[in-house]
Amino acid sequence: MALVPCQVLRAAILLSYCSILCNYKAIDMPAHQTYGGSWKFLTFIDLVIQAVFFGICVLTDLSSLLTKGNDSQEQERQLKKLISLRDWVMAVLAFPVGVFVVTMFWSIYIYDRELVYPKLLDNFIPAWLNHGMHTTVLPFVLIEMRTTHHQYPSRSCGLAAVCTFAVGYILWVCWIHHVTGVWVYPLLEHLSPGVKIIFFAAVTVIINIFYLVGEVLNNYIWDTPK
Repeated sequence: MALVPCQVLRAAILLSYCSILCNYKAIDMPAHQTYGGSWKFLTFIDLVIQAVFFGICVLTDLSSLLTKGNDSQEQERQLKKLISLRDWVMAVLAFPVGVFVVTMFWSIYIYDRELVYPKLLDNFIPAWLNHGMHTTVLPFVLIEMRTTHHQYPSRSCGLAAVCTFAVGYILWVCWIHHVTGVWVYPLLEHLSPGVKIIFFAAVTVIINIFYLVGEVLNNYIWDTPK
């Protein structure tokens, strides 16, 4: 794919995420006023991750165009750092977290939407915004993977970073329950303490699997065996 179309595509995706975030934050939902606000929801955290990632992508594209034909070694070094940051965020956060949010949300939604997205939310969140948060994330991140080769970190470092994120979010959810007495997701209300531990462990394993899927898919698309 040509450079300019990729730039335009990334800029359009970034603008769409900014629009989704602005519209979501403008919604006057009771959950936004409680402890943790929007930051207790993985969907919102993922939207921020995706917006930051595509912001880095757009910044990288602009820097690449500005330094094209420039012999400045310092600018070249800074560009390489930016590309490394872009690739790391894609590998460790944007792809595994994005795919996890989409697959887990719709899997539980199809089984029993009240466990993850109660029908009451339809009064606050329009259908297009719901799909912007829980559907388009997947094609957007797949488009980015298809149009740009990303250098993955070593597998041990990548998995360690993904585990850190997963465990950190799980501890955050448990802390919110400790403070408020209410679980962020209705699903957790129906699980016994032992089953919750198994569930949290399974969630951590799944997000690590998605990291590996991203690595394999990236190498397959760009024919770069590890």
